Amino acid sequence: MSVTRTRALPDCRPLLADPGDLSVVFQPIVDLAAARVVGYQALSRFPGTAGPDVWLAAAAECGLAAELEALAIARALDAVPLLPDDTSLTVGVSPHLLGTRPVREALDGPDGLHRVVVELTGHIPVADLDAVRSQTAALRARGALVALDGAGSGHSGLQQMATIRPELVTLDRALVTDVDTDPVQLALAELVGGFAGRIDARLLARGVETPGQLAVLARLGIPLARGWLLGRPSPVFQPLAPEVTRLVHAQVARARVSGSVAGLLRPARQCEAGSTLPGVPPAVLLGQRGEPVGLLLACPRTAAAFTAPVSLRVPPTAGITETLQRALTRPPAQRFDPVVCTDATGTVLGLLRIEDLVTAAACR
Repeated sequence: MSVTRTRALPDCRPLLADPGDLSVVFQPIVDLAAARVVGYQALSRFPGTAGPDVWLAAAAECGLAAELEALAIARALDAVPLLPDDTSLTVGVSPHLLGTRPVREALDGPDGLHRVVVELTGHIPVADLDAVRSQTAALRARGALVALDGAGSGHSGLQQMATIRPELVTLDRALVTDVDTDPVQLALAELVGGFAGRIDARLLARGVETPGQLAVLARLGIPLARGWLLGRPSPVFQPLAPEVTRLVHAQVARARVSGSVAGLLRPARQCEAGSTLPGVPPAVLLGQRGEPVGLLLACPRTAAAFTAPVSLRVPPTAGITETLQRALTRPPAQRFDPVVCTDATGTVLGLLRIEDLVTAAACR
């Protein structure tokens, strides 16, 4: 990707032979519900095999932490004019360096910070929270959104969220790694998601690498995600691959079904009311237009067949818990009768047993 420098670059010669030694790649951030890219995460790449953390530690040892981070920010922001429509660019900043002169200058471009998300990475000491809150307010005044990385790392992470009130919260990678295998991590992810919702922040899960992780995140309703499963870092702004789009659509659709009664439907015989009744209940009795008008059921004690009215109809998208509550508030005579499920045209799709609704609700 060709970029044009719009600011003076910090001097990192004691650490890098040339500013060009630091390059930037971009990883897609995906809106799971829409299965489309809504942003990109800027990631620094250095010469050799050492990762960014090693280089940042080396920079800190020689007193160039702010300069190296400012260089990475400047490199990333030069790509903002090349962003695809309706996308943003997320750049990471260490909170303790946010107020340093090199980082302030790197963020102080002439065009403001529109379409930029400034992500605070790492732990913020409690004593610095007020300073960081003031600094992020200044960033917002210039058009930026603020993200908080590593949420879910304990009480301090929740305190940071409450104080800074970011627009975006990044779910800690450790929670995402085990979210589909560890019930504790799953519960923590739900806790962070609930807290983020209370402060009107969107939740982003990073490090999504397997379909199992994606499936759980979709079921939790987490809106944004990034990771190698969805798109690998690239020097250019890549769209979603067709196979990834299909995978995301499938997992989100499956999550919606798993939370609804559609997955609990049992087939049922159907016959016209007044005609010869089928020999084995349960069955749905249909009116002249094919609408359900009655049920043929069996007495649980004597097994004798009897007819009953249709006391509750729901669509396949109805929620499990909601349907169970409605069923159990029916008159005592119909309280434990099956629930009829119909589509938008009134066609019978099947029956829902109260036992199945109870079991599914208890597992949620």
